[in-house]
Amino acid sequence: QVQLVESGGDSVRAGGSLRLSCKVSGFSISRDCFGWFRQAPGKEREAVATIYTGDGATDYVDSVKGRFTLSRDNSKNTLYMQMNWLQPDDTAMYYCAVKFTRTCTVLVRPAAYNAWGQGTQVTVSS
Repeated sequence: QVQLVESGGDSVRAGGSLRLSCKVSGFSISRDCFGWFRQAPGKEREAVATIYTGDGATDYVDSVKGRFTLSRDNSKNTLYMQMNWLQPDDTAMYYCAVKFTRTCTVLVRPAAYNAWGQGTQVTVSS
């Protein structure tokens, strides 16, 4: 059974940092596309960053480039998103998702993903 579980969300001040984790079970993360998404109240879910675990290729939306960094630990079957210099606009529920096809960029629609986690809340105060 495919399962993704996010953790690491918290409330921080602007300028702070958080590291989100996405623990995967039911399959190995060795060769799939994982996306991190966020959704703020009243807004559509948007892609933040993607990583293709086959070669480690990453993609980020412009608003987080230079601040967010994706990584993975194959031995723990876990993905990470390090978020630095957090701003109030980063406040949202954050989700990880997996897509079992190769195309892996932030332009891929949420509907193309096959499985989602339950989300973890990130709140950034000014």
